[in-house]
Amino acid sequence: MLVHVARPEGLLLGDAARAIGVSTDTLRRWERAGKLRTTRDPANRRRVPRREVERLSRRPQRHQAGDRLSARNRFPGVVRSVEMDGVMALVEIEAGPHLVTAAVTRDAVDELGLGPGVPATAAVKATSVMVERGAR
Repeated sequence: MLVHVARPEGLLLGDAARAIGVSTDTLRRWERAGKLRTTRDPANRRRVPRREVERLSRRPQRHQAGDRLSARNRFPGVVRSVEMDGVMALVEIEAGPHLVTAAVTRDAVDELGLGPGVPATAAVKATSVMVERGAR
């Protein structure tokens, strides 16, 4: 004879806390305050329904990279200058109050038709971003 035993629904409190990125104490406080709905399993352990975990783990959506380029940091502006030297070129883009200089190939300048006054976007994918504190 085959006996079917129903599995408890939802995550144990500790697993739910890890999935959401908070402590179990926080989840207990939220439950007492009515911000979190839980159930109890046959062993009287708190279970957090998956829909609650999904609701509480939502984060603000970040800027999307787009479908053609993986860099998220984009600075639209206008080409201020192009300096070519051999096979390389320096393209300076005025993006709002900022100047962004890109070292690109001469071929890229030609293929993109870059020159002073041309609208362009500096797309930056940095593996190392440094932050300096102080006056501008």
